[in-house]
Amino acid sequence: MVQRRRVMIGCALLLVVGLASFPRLLLGSDQPRAKELIQSSCVQCHRLEGKPDSRFNLKAPDLMWAGSKYQRAWLIRWLTGKEAPLYPKGYRWDLSEGPMRHPVVMDAEAEAIADYFEQHNKDPRVTVGAFDLSKVSKFEATFGGMAYKAHACLGCHLIEENGKVIGGPQSASLVAAGQRYDKDWLFRFGQNPQDFSPHSGEFLADATEPQLRAVIGFLMVQGVKDFTYYEPWTSQEFGLASVDRGKVIYKEYCSQCHGATGKGDGPAASGLEPKPAIHANIPFDKLPIDYLYNVINHGGAAMGKSPNMPYWSLTIGQQGVADVMAYLKATFKGGADVAQAAVGSGGGPTGVCPQPRKTAKAPHEFLAKTNPLPDSDAAIQGGKTLFLQTAQPVACAMCHGDKGNGQGFMGAALIPPPRNFTCGSMMKDIPDGQLFWIIKNGSPGSGMMSFAGLPDDQIWQVIRYIRSLAK
Repeated sequence: MVQRRRVMIGCALLLVVGLASFPRLLLGSDQPRAKELIQSSCVQCHRLEGKPDSRFNLKAPDLMWAGSKYQRAWLIRWLTGKEAPLYPKGYRWDLSEGPMRHPVVMDAEAEAIADYFEQHNKDPRVTVGAFDLSKVSKFEATFGGMAYKAHACLGCHLIEENGKVIGGPQSASLVAAGQRYDKDWLFRFGQNPQDFSPHSGEFLADATEPQLRAVIGFLMVQGVKDFTYYEPWTSQEFGLASVDRGKVIYKEYCSQCHGATGKGDGPAASGLEPKPAIHANIPFDKLPIDYLYNVINHGGAAMGKSPNMPYWSLTIGQQGVADVMAYLKATFKGGADVAQAAVGSGGGPTGVCPQPRKTAKAPHEFLAKTNPLPDSDAAIQGGKTLFLQTAQPVACAMCHGDKGNGQGFMGAALIPPPRNFTCGSMMKDIPDGQLFWIIKNGSPGSGMMSFAGLPDDQIWQVIRYIRSLAK
């Protein structure tokens, strides 16, 4: 092990000496001098040509595709020592026990090296324009984060989540990846990492192209402040939306569960739990447009709701989604009596205290949890803001009502009805851990969606607030 570390340290010292002894470049566009610098120093560890090879046969990452891989601004910061090491355990983690500092060059030299890579080290496998960053929506980036975890990327790569760095520090850190990589190169890399680093621990995920695009979108917004997310409902298709076409689509697809007149009584409904939403009870023009779009386009499971609601994007296309949304808004205005809708459902009408429910019991490790936040005005106010306005994917009040009594306008469509948090006799018997588990994971058999994206402390704030509503 000592000998291996000596080898790595010796390589780093060689680079430092080489760069220190090389005459300083005077012009950033001096390509012959840039080539001389690269050939005299960089190639001591990096390869600039050849076929992909295992990391275990290399000293440092290959640069034969550097002109396609990196964003220029980041590359210059990296070469001038303004970026942190990318490999927390070292590129050759089998030979080293920690990160290594990369040799530093002057600004003019970095500019010249970047110019050289752009002209001579392009990757012919990368299709320019293959990934459209301007079409990444907030939902897709969030979904990409979930797919990133589901496909085990977190096992080797670091990311930043809610202000904390998480993940395995074995491979390249992806913290602030959106400032570093070229989007088209990263998309091509994601199609098969083994094409770039064979037999090096790189994992080929069994992901569809939409899932891969979502993951790349997630990575490309990492570290990018004030990223401008795409809003699909502002697209041309929505400007051309047709209520008449939407009516036809509703009959052909939606009515099989939601019924011909939106009463939740389609032929499939009798065998489904939870029951399909009663569209006739929903004032669709009051729903947040992003929520309505996402639940139709991406499906119930993607929104933490029932997986019985399909993702219709591939079937009816963007125009179809726009048309059916126009039909829902024009046709269903709400106002139905939710108590009548709930009769015979076993859930009891909205506002009943207590409400008979068949909610699944949380695992023991959750039931043992107690709220770590003090019962303070600050915690309650934070929970109130989330409950009424800011919780994602949708504010709690839309189903549970502004007063927490289960009488929100979206709740009128649900069987069983939403919880009535003002019911003290019911709330006193529900442990904090049970509430936490339900908010985090949703409640199968009901319309309660998952709020897995909410940080734990925000969930505890919501619990403080809904506890304050009990009478």
